[in-house]
Amino acid sequence: MPTMTKPGATPAPHAGDAFLSVRDLYVHFATEDGTVKAVDGLSFDLARGRTLGIVGESGSGKSVTNLAVLGLHDPRHTTIRGEILLDGQELTGAPERTLERLRGNTMAMIFQDSLTALSPYHTIGRQIAEPFRKHTGASRREARQRAAEMLEKVGIPNARLRVDDYPHQFSGGMRQRAMIAMSLICNPDLLIADEPTTALDVTVQAQILDLLKDLQQEYGSAIILITHDLGVVANTADDLLVMYAGRAVERGTVREVLRDPQHPYTWGLLASMPRLTSAVDRPLTPIPGTPPSLLDPPGGCPFHPRCAHTAVAGEDRCAEERPLLPRGRGAACHLSAESRQALRRTT
Repeated sequence: MPTMTKPGATPAPHAGDAFLSVRDLYVHFATEDGTVKAVDGLSFDLARGRTLGIVGESGSGKSVTNLAVLGLHDPRHTTIRGEILLDGQELTGAPERTLERLRGNTMAMIFQDSLTALSPYHTIGRQIAEPFRKHTGASRREARQRAAEMLEKVGIPNARLRVDDYPHQFSGGMRQRAMIAMSLICNPDLLIADEPTTALDVTVQAQILDLLKDLQQEYGSAIILITHDLGVVANTADDLLVMYAGRAVERGTVREVLRDPQHPYTWGLLASMPRLTSAVDRPLTPIPGTPPSLLDPPGGCPFHPRCAHTAVAGEDRCAEERPLLPRGRGAACHLSAESRQALRRTT
């Protein structure tokens, strides 16, 4: 059976050593009501051994972006423009045969709902073993043994017996572990985790996140963590990308963004989080308004209809001129650095 060893975790990235590079990505869907601009000019980089957290409200384009990386959108109704480079290989417009060779092998995804992602008609072991057989040519027996080993690695007790169980015989946390085993069975270089701890209790959440960190240390994988939970990001990710209405509005290391947020939308996300140190009767501070329709997104800064600081930055400018997100640390906002500092002290 072929060996599947990967090098250990790598240090923090330097400029130019991105394993995944996304440049000016646009993902538009054709619908009866018009064109949905789900992702509207997104760029980011991710190095091996690093975890990138992508946060934002529902509908901000997080999952759509990563399904585009995997090539899982229906080309009949989807227009994808831009550049997606995985270890130097262009994925935008790549033949389906090429993407099938990469999916489950070089790149893999942990889907949000394990109950719907797993087939109820096949055993857990068979579903985990399938990508291993496809990508390595292993026999059925070898693949079953490998599946049992992976179940054991992700913490399933009595793994060699449970490999023949069906998804309904697993608890929610165990199904999520089985999904992780399936995604890691070929030791992918890129792992995309889409809300991997949704609907799990906090204890199981912590176990799943610790498991991802341990496996990343072992295999040196690059991880994209899609979530709306900033607490999860704070404890798991190295870098952070904040998305709103299909665009990136702020990025930096997790420490930089959470300690010194620069975009009013990020301020709103942080203010809406409950804190253990807050008074029990202190109400949460929601972001006013609702996200815009991606059928007809606002011009200029997409957040300006909900922003309380457009008068400081210039209302006409916010409504008409699209702010640019600088490379590296920064925010796509027309507020000056001095204004941001002054406003942060009052928010």
